[in-house]
Amino acid sequence: MTTSSGSQARSSRELGTADAVTVGAAAMIGAGVFAVFAPAADEAGAWMWVALLIAAVVAYCNATSSARLAARHPESGGTYVYGRERLGELWGYIAGWAFIVGKTASCAAMALTFAAYAAPEWSRPLALAAVVGLTAVNYVGVRTSAGLARVLLVTVLAVLGAVAAVGLGGSEADPGHLAINTHWPGFFGLLGAAGMLFFAFAGYARIATLGGEVRDPATTIPRAIAISLIGVLTVYLLVGTAAVTVLGHGRLADSQAPLADTVVAAGWPQLTPLVSVGAALASLGALMALILGVSRIVAAMADDGHLPRALAAVHERFGGPHRAELAVGAVVCLIVLVADVRGAIGFSAFGVLVYYTVTNASALRLGPRENRPPLLVPVVGLAGCVVLAFSLPLQSVVVGVLAIGAGVGVWALRRMVLDRH
Repeated sequence: MTTSSGSQARSSRELGTADAVTVGAAAMIGAGVFAVFAPAADEAGAWMWVALLIAAVVAYCNATSSARLAARHPESGGTYVYGRERLGELWGYIAGWAFIVGKTASCAAMALTFAAYAAPEWSRPLALAAVVGLTAVNYVGVRTSAGLARVLLVTVLAVLGAVAAVGLGGSEADPGHLAINTHWPGFFGLLGAAGMLFFAFAGYARIATLGGEVRDPATTIPRAIAISLIGVLTVYLLVGTAAVTVLGHGRLADSQAPLADTVVAAGWPQLTPLVSVGAALASLGALMALILGVSRIVAAMADDGHLPRALAAVHERFGGPHRAELAVGAVVCLIVLVADVRGAIGFSAFGVLVYYTVTNASALRLGPRENRPPLLVPVVGLAGCVVLAFSLPLQSVVVGVLAIGAGVGVWALRRMVLDRH
């Protein structure tokens, strides 16, 4: 078992269930909900609700496995650490590389979502400006606080509540659009949509990192995971129902800014600026946190020698891994230039699903005295991640496999060089 003598080990246990639920919900309810319903409707059509439930079940299994592993390995790095300790160096590396690949694409998706709502006619230049600006903010050491995250959560929930209210309560709502006895999208369509919707639940594992900060973590963390996931699923069901009943699956699938289009079609165009502000805040907040998180994993892998060691350098004045931050920002800018929101979401979902595949495989290696979750949880999580990953749109799967394969090839080449010396 890995122990920690750092801040996490010394932190006081002050957070209760309500606090942990707030942290989890704030991490999940972000920009994804403003963008993901359109590609999901395109893939699954009227069966989008079934896809949403599948995504929620897989997210619950992943979060539970993450929580049990975090309790045994209370150090930064997530599944990069769990895979290395439980499965071997290669699997830890694959998890870290998949995280970098998936979350870097998430950064691009967040930037493009922000631009689609703020100024769609200037989407790529505005998305690039957002990435450059927030990379600069992270570079000089500015950090978002827990208080800011809560303010952001309340603001975004208010916007989503307004969308749901005008969509479901207006005369344009047609409950007939909710029927699922129409065209069957096929298993690839259904599961591909579930993989897309999985993107909107990203962030739930944040609860798993609170082991040293909550009271009675063995009880509080599993309870907080369940409550937050159920709460977020309820929000997504309400907002998605509003969008579908007003726009129908066809118009929703074609939308670039689905929630803005929902309020316009519902007869409330005056709410469009509110929705745009909500999407912008959610997107920029998520983008800032993602750039921060990815750069730290890049620095950790560089410090271990899996990436160029120069990327592990820490700025003498600002205290952050400045070269890793600049490298991540540059790669995100390249993705923004060549991808659209849907492509970025699909690619991101593939990488993150590979990451959680390793998480669940690591959880299977927990012993009976290590608070191992019920066997069904990591088994369903592992199988669900694999199935959803390879049910995503073909382009996302191909690019994802090539990206993960390239990472494994670099690892193998490095091992060969080290073995020869």
